Amino acid sequence: MRVLGVDPGLTRCGVGVVEGVAGRPLTMRGVGVVRTPADAELGLRLVVIEQGIEQWLDEYEPEVVAVERVFSQHNVRTVMGTAQASAVAMLCAARRGLTVALHTPSEVKAAVTGSGRADKAQVGAMVTRLLRLDAPPRPADAADALALAICHIWRAPAQNRLQQAVAQNRLQQAAALHASKPASHHASKGRTA
Repeated sequence: MRVLGVDPGLTRCGVGVVEGVAGRPLTMRGVGVVRTPADAELGLRLVVIEQGIEQWLDEYEPEVVAVERVFSQHNVRTVMGTAQASAVAMLCAARRGLTVALHTPSEVKAAVTGSGRADKAQVGAMVTRLLRLDAPPRPADAADALALAICHIWRAPAQNRLQQAVAQNRLQQAAALHASKPASHHASKGRTA
């Protein structure tokens, strides 16, 4: 599985591509940051992010795009910019028919470091170790994007099994409901007296 991880942000949008399957060594295919000028108009900044993500999608052709789920922060302005960049990443993926997976920061930290409260340095150190890199990717947004991709690769098999089990359960419930309806109700509809 090849996953493009996106750590959304208006000024620095981290992007990283990881390939592999759960239980096997993973390979980094690319890592970087899409940057926008802080003094530029918002619409232009979003266009720059879109163009950057489109370039990554063209070059690496991922199967899935894993985006950090935006959560409430104290700084509303920061969370709005993050949400807008996140929406651009999801739009780019959806336009191509790619699966979009959202992971919270604590899910990513727990998957990569074993602790949902890990700091950026710990995440960077584990990403470096897991991908057998010479040094942690800089800036931290780039390391976070790789961590998102790793998290998705490791969590996807369990999530898929869970989704299949839920779908199977719903199907069984629908079949049981249909079977419990009286057959005479269906047969009497077409008759006239």
